Amino acid sequence: MTVITPRLTLERKLLGECDLIIALDEVGRGALAGPVAVGAAVMDAKGARRRVPEGLRDSKLVPERRRPDVAARAASWVQASAVGWATAAEVDEVGIMRALGLAASRAVEAVVAQGATLENALVLLDGNHDYVSRVHPVPLRVRPVIKADRDCASVSAASVIAKVARDGLMAELHEDHRDYQWDRNKGYASPEHREAIRSFGLSPFHRSSWAIADAPTLF
Repeated sequence: MTVITPRLTLERKLLGECDLIIALDEVGRGALAGPVAVGAAVMDAKGARRRVPEGLRDSKLVPERRRPDVAARAASWVQASAVGWATAAEVDEVGIMRALGLAASRAVEAVVAQGATLENALVLLDGNHDYVSRVHPVPLRVRPVIKADRDCASVSAASVIAKVARDGLMAELHEDHRDYQWDRNKGYASPEHREAIRSFGLSPFHRSSWAIADAPTLF
């Protein structure tokens, strides 16, 4: 299988039209338990001239044991980074797409708090749907791009930063909810996770509005 190395081609082009890119990518959308998380990585024209960190890929393409190191190098490579969260309870209350918007908005607010400015900034969002604009309290200029997490290095950085943060949180939650094996499945629908739900019921961290018993196995 050919692994595509993310580049800065699109970012460099877009930075001819804006001063700053805030790259966003989500993790945890399809999980049965735990929050959804959206990573944010900030890139300016000066940063876009720097070499892409070795091993940086969409988080799904980085071996689990290497992700923390890659995420650390990605975070030091970009101008600012953050992770925004929306809880399982919020997913139940407002639905997954609005919850993604909440998490994305919180990620944007977090990098703004670090000094990023939204004036003449562009939000580069992985996927084909802008789920953040309706939620964020001020207008955003958003550019959804399919496979941006694979092709655009700034979005790859956001992806791996968010993935490592969420996996770490699920490992922490596992300590008090060991039956569900979240340290292994990270809240997704593994056979063992579904069997534990049948045996022990739902925890406070499960998305109770979902048809969990019938969820497809993702492992």
